[in-house]
Amino acid sequence: MLIFKILRSEEWAELRAKGETDGAPVDLADGFVHFSTAEQLAGTAAKHFAGAEGLELLAVEAARLGDALKWEVSRGGAEFPHLYASLRLEDVLWHKPLPWDGTRHIIPELATP
Repeated sequence: MLIFKILRSEEWAELRAKGETDGAPVDLADGFVHFSTAEQLAGTAAKHFAGAEGLELLAVEAARLGDALKWEVSRGGAEFPHLYASLRLEDVLWHKPLPWDGTRHIIPELATP
């Protein structure tokens, strides 16, 4: 199963440079890296990134993250994937821009390329 992480351009650059990241400021504050499922992605983009440009969408195979990935109840009572470890660049299957069209983010094709 693919899960998804939205990063700002500077966060994506840091991940590429260092090979791993503990995530965005909200991830650092919460103590885990927030992910979304395909179904949760549009809501996450709208709630946490409205109007933001220069975003990158990362896809990760959930099974690769092992026991460090926990499914926990969050927004609206839904279970969200939370990574209690650093996100490693080697775990990113693909990345694509997440453009803002002035109203919403345009979610790209989510299948593995």
